Amino acid sequence: MPFGKYKGRLIADLPGHYLNWFAREGFPKGELGGLLALMQEIDHNGLGALLDPLRTRPRQSFKDKG
Repeated sequence: MPFGKYKGRLIADLPGHYLNWFAREGFPKGELGGLLALMQEIDHNGLGALLDPLRTRPRQSFKDKG
């Protein structure tokens, strides 16, 4: 997360109440908003386990993406 109380946290690790707040108040524009909306749907529907295989891979920052 690039800003706010949860700055530096992976979007997949944001708490549900925070994602639900965005759903009520409006997601940011652009890619970040899309990712937050997707994560809110995953969390709301109890599908967080779908992300487990991704957690076993090493983290790559956006800066590392040539």
